[in-house]
Amino acid sequence: MTARTFLLAAALLLAVHVTTLHLLGQPWIAADGVVRLWESDPFSVRMSQELADWYSFSHLIHGFIFYGLLKWCAPRLPLPARLLIAMGVEVSWEIAENSPFVIDAYRKQALAAGYNGDSILNSVSDVVMMCTGFFIASRLRARYVIALALAFEIMTAVTIRDGLFFNVLNFAWPIQAVHDWQAGAKR
Repeated sequence: MTARTFLLAAALLLAVHVTTLHLLGQPWIAADGVVRLWESDPFSVRMSQELADWYSFSHLIHGFIFYGLLKWCAPRLPLPARLLIAMGVEVSWEIAENSPFVIDAYRKQALAAGYNGDSILNSVSDVVMMCTGFFIASRLRARYVIALALAFEIMTAVTIRDGLFFNVLNFAWPIQAVHDWQAGAKR
């Protein structure tokens, strides 16, 4: 795969991503019209609206996971082809995450009661974070990638009582005790 082919395919994926989110009615940026690099308050209406937030760490971990899975099940594919597959999966998730069904499912979680989906800026940033995680995983030994993923999960669990593990758990199999623990983080 040539660099030109890779860039064209990646740009096409992002164009489909952005167009679909726009058609779903997601805003380009936060409602106040200000673009911020980071949103730290998990209860802010700007969560999932800015360039990065606590959930950006989950998207880095997505990249770690996709790299490991694709290295295992498609080891002969060139790295750029595996990255495009990972991007396709991440873009598909980002589109699904901003569908009414998933938005409503998230709203049942303690930390996402007012969730309205991602801004297009945040969603594209999430894909970039996944690509960054994929690249990091391609350069580090597996044990360091696993240690980083665990550190990110522990950090977000301690800081905001959430992370990839809790997000998936609450979405797939809600547990009242976890919901209550997360709700206890509210001010």
